[in-house]
Amino acid sequence: MAEVTLHTSPLDSVHRGLGARMVAFGGWEMPVSYPVGTLVEHATCRTGAALFDVSHLGSLDFRGPHARDAIQAAFSNDLERIAPGRAQYTHLLDDADGSVVDDIIVWWLAPDHFVVLPNASNSGAVVDALPGCVDIRPERALLALQGPSALTILGSVVPGAATVARFTVAPFQWESTSGLVAGTGYTGEDGVELAVPVEGAADLWRALVSAGAEPAGLGARDTLRLEAGLPLHGHELGSGITPLDAGLGWVVGWEKEAFRGRTALLEQRRSGPGRRLRGLAVEGRRPPREGQAVIHDGKQVAELTSGNFSPTLGHGIAMAFLPLEIGLGDVVILDQRGTEVAATVVAMPFVGG
Repeated sequence: MAEVTLHTSPLDSVHRGLGARMVAFGGWEMPVSYPVGTLVEHATCRTGAALFDVSHLGSLDFRGPHARDAIQAAFSNDLERIAPGRAQYTHLLDDADGSVVDDIIVWWLAPDHFVVLPNASNSGAVVDALPGCVDIRPERALLALQGPSALTILGSVVPGAATVARFTVAPFQWESTSGLVAGTGYTGEDGVELAVPVEGAADLWRALVSAGAEPAGLGARDTLRLEAGLPLHGHELGSGITPLDAGLGWVVGWEKEAFRGRTALLEQRRSGPGRRLRGLAVEGRRPPREGQAVIHDGKQVAELTSGNFSPTLGHGIAMAFLPLEIGLGDVVILDQRGTEVAATVVAMPFVGG
């Protein structure tokens, strides 16, 4: 079998210098944690500010008089709901069954200029959906500064970037570096994402850390997004899973005349989904894990799509697509490697909201 060559972040040497533990993720070698550990990194994001390298995410520059109409036709959400200077969460759907090919953030910079951010391994599908877009990922790094102190720390380093509001996007200047800042993130906390040219990325990272941000890896990012009840592509979104299954009907611009997957979604909306993504809470510190069976009335009804120990709550939490007849407050059984463990169906997010 041929050895797979992993992509590396522009900040790879910075992470290694900090003693990060590196892992393969979506075709990239990225930091999963630093010496302080995932629990500390997670807690710092909830109480202070954590700094994540998310340069593995795609970045597609799309501009021209046709760009807006092409995005409207390709993606589920409706640009009529926002305007230039705003960001929007959206989906690229399979035209046949309405399932989620990818979940995406769109930064609308100017009337005819967009930056589209797909998941790490899904850029190809989005490129195919947007002919003429340009892959700019090799030219930039992407940093996520998240937590209640994020904007204060950012303001001490890049004052012009700290005024960005939630789901807005704007250019900024820091020393000789020009970049983009958006009020977006994937942790359930306030914060920003910063796109900066490769040559200025390490210096900006170090400046933010010196100002008080804690480097954090993909391990903490995953426990944070799970506590926030945010879906992850390949787990709660993907082949065979529609936005309606995941409780994300608000990501669909039903009023649009056409977009990929519209016919299939309209049919599912008429008939109603047969399952719903639900949160599960487990007593004790033993973490539930993806793939474990969910049992109700003696029968397996689902498998966990995500699960872990919640550092904030101090017990296990998970997500699964459950039949509609199983509601909030009901108790199901998880098969944790042969041990039956009770889990209560709870509302999401588990933390915040």
